[in-house]
Amino acid sequence: MSQPPLTPGVLGPAARDAALAAMSGAAGEAELDVLVVGGGVVGAGVALDAVTRGLSTGLLEQRDLASGTSSRSSKLIHGGLRYLEMMDFALVREALTERGLLLTRLAPHLVRPVPFLYPLTHKGWERPYVGAGLALYDGMAAVGGMKAGGGSGLPRHRHLTRRGVARIAPDFRSETVSGAIKYYDCQVDDARLVTTIARTAARHGAHVATRVRVTGFLREGERVVGVTARDLEHGRDLEVRARVVVNAAGVWTDEIQEMVGGRGALHVQASKGVHLVVPRDRIRSDSGFIVRTETSVLFVIPWGRHWIIGTTDTDWNLDKAHPAASKADIDYILTHVNAILREPLDHEDVEGVYAGLRPLLAGESEPSSKISREHTVVTPVPGLVMIAGGKLTTYRVMAKDAVDAAAHSLRAIANLSLRESITDKVRLLGADAYETRANQRVLLARRSGLHVARIDHLLGRYGGLVDDILDLVAERRSLGAPLQGAEDYLAAEVVYAVTHEGARHLDDVLTRRTRISIETFDRGVTAAPCAARLMAAELGWSTETVREEVDHYLRRVEAERQSQLMPTDQEADEARIQVTDIV
Repeated sequence: MSQPPLTPGVLGPAARDAALAAMSGAAGEAELDVLVVGGGVVGAGVALDAVTRGLSTGLLEQRDLASGTSSRSSKLIHGGLRYLEMMDFALVREALTERGLLLTRLAPHLVRPVPFLYPLTHKGWERPYVGAGLALYDGMAAVGGMKAGGGSGLPRHRHLTRRGVARIAPDFRSETVSGAIKYYDCQVDDARLVTTIARTAARHGAHVATRVRVTGFLREGERVVGVTARDLEHGRDLEVRARVVVNAAGVWTDEIQEMVGGRGALHVQASKGVHLVVPRDRIRSDSGFIVRTETSVLFVIPWGRHWIIGTTDTDWNLDKAHPAASKADIDYILTHVNAILREPLDHEDVEGVYAGLRPLLAGESEPSSKISREHTVVTPVPGLVMIAGGKLTTYRVMAKDAVDAAAHSLRAIANLSLRESITDKVRLLGADAYETRANQRVLLARRSGLHVARIDHLLGRYGGLVDDILDLVAERRSLGAPLQGAEDYLAAEVVYAVTHEGARHLDDVLTRRTRISIETFDRGVTAAPCAARLMAAELGWSTETVREEVDHYLRRVEAERQSQLMPTDQEADEARIQVTDIV
């Protein structure tokens, strides 16, 4: 079983063991300054913010990095046009500033521009109304971009006639519109962003461990002084002591609040968003679309060789770990997208389906589609900070606010005076050398024996860390071959997911480190055995373990397929929860 040395920022099996030893005191370290519970984008962001302010920091995640909401979004880094219409200018300005930082400074290798058409269906008033809104959107982005040391990094919007729409998007029913406005936002592989943030935190000294379930809180009087936890991989109980615990559990916020005896400071309502993935050739267009629906908006988003189409926005009160998409959800999305397409899509065109839960701060009696995406930070009991709400784009601001709140406790109990957050300057792993390696793409292809298109794929996933993958291929030529059943990915990427990115199970690799589970018609069934064998060599799996991992993945895929045939949420949930997480 080969493992890399304990290099900061490498989340391999040995690094996990070392992190748990450090957090539990087995390595002789004192209590942490900050312990983060939750390995989604906010939790990873909190860990990065805390450790780069000089705090000893740990992060525990019950399942896998980004295994909840943070791998199931629309994968957009955007200001939120509908929040502009709600007159929530502060939220839009904040999000556009963060978009500029991510695109131009923090993660240029992961975040990329994507064009959208905003169709105009009313003559006269709509074009100046929408145009004025997008002019404000672009203006806010330009102002926010100054913080990143430049402009927004994106082209400004432009107006199109009906004929212009037809040229850009031949499959769009342009006869139903008077024209459109083309504008730009950004997209990101959300799960890859989370993994990269967590690795960056580890690179700066944070201890990160997944597959560890928090079971309770340690108390001294009223104060929280740490947690009790269960290492799910090795079946052992742990105690992790910390001066401050930051809960970033998203839709599980209420459960954590009950566990600690909180006083109802926050109430999070889960809203289900469903997305479909279809092949790129099913819709001829050089641009995505954004179209209003009766309850939300419909996005048709370019995604490599695919389109992501969504989303729904409905209350969800069933299983939070595995939200299920029903046939009604899929029909809803197909009905709305077919209203704008010349050639309708049907169920046979759908390659992948995924459902995620937005952690919305519940309003009085508002429907989930009307609740703002602003976030809130509270301290329900001394030593515990809880953060909820927000959205993917503003994770860094949320993390900063959570650590600012933790700073009050740290000053009170340890007389620690913290520096201001610097995460607007801390580039994520892979950002450094990205531009250089991108310029060297042809040279890298020649040296490695890989096609230039393959190098481009790797640069878009690993940035300047592409050398790590190419080194693996140079050492083991077999890893330069495409993964059987998912030829868009190299075998080396499966190995790297285990040795460097914290993947512990087959589902981690096929669902989050790659997107094979939604980008292939068989949802990764063919790729599963080969991927499991590659993982086995790194994790020391027996033949029986390989069989169990593959069997579990196949049963999970079948449970999802069955849930997507069910007419209601209740029936879909019952079908999906037949297969839970592997232990």
